[in-house]
Amino acid sequence: MKRLADDRDLEELAARIRKLKPDSRGLWGHMSFGQMVCHLADSFRRPLGKRPASPRRDTWFTRTVLKWIILRTALQWRGGAPTSPDIDQVAGKGTPPGEFSEDVAILLDLMRQFIAQGMTEERPSHPLFGQLTWPEWTRWGWAHVDLHLRQFGA
Repeated sequence: MKRLADDRDLEELAARIRKLKPDSRGLWGHMSFGQMVCHLADSFRRPLGKRPASPRRDTWFTRTVLKWIILRTALQWRGGAPTSPDIDQVAGKGTPPGEFSEDVAILLDLMRQFIAQGMTEERPSHPLFGQLTWPEWTRWGWAHVDLHLRQFGA
C-alpha cells in the first residue's frame, strides 16, 4: 500500500500535482483545481497544528469498520464522501485559492512538513476516523491526495 512516508510514493504524488494546470477540470465534484489544492493544504494544516481541528463527526462505524477498510486495505478511494464543513471550498470555507504555482508549492511543502514531523507531536483526532496511528496517518495522506488527483485526471 502506498503511503506518504515512502519517498517514492511522495514523489509520485508531487509529480502528478506538478503536471496539472490551473484550468484542469474535475471529472466529478464541484471544486476547481485551485480549490482542490487549497482543500488538500488545509487538510494537512490540521494535523500539523496550523489550523484548528475540525468538529468531530465520527461514529462507531467510521472509527472501526470504515477506518479499517479505508486505511488498512488497498481499495481505491471514491469521490462523493462529504468533506469537513470547515474546509469545504465549494461552500466558501477554508483557505481561498491564490496564485496557482504558490498554492501548489505550499501544498507540497505542507506534505513534506507532515512527514518530517512524524508522530513527534500528538495530532488531533481525524474528524471521521478518530485517533490514528502514524501508519494510518501516512496512508490517509497518500489516499486523500490520490483521490483528488484522480478527480482531476492525474
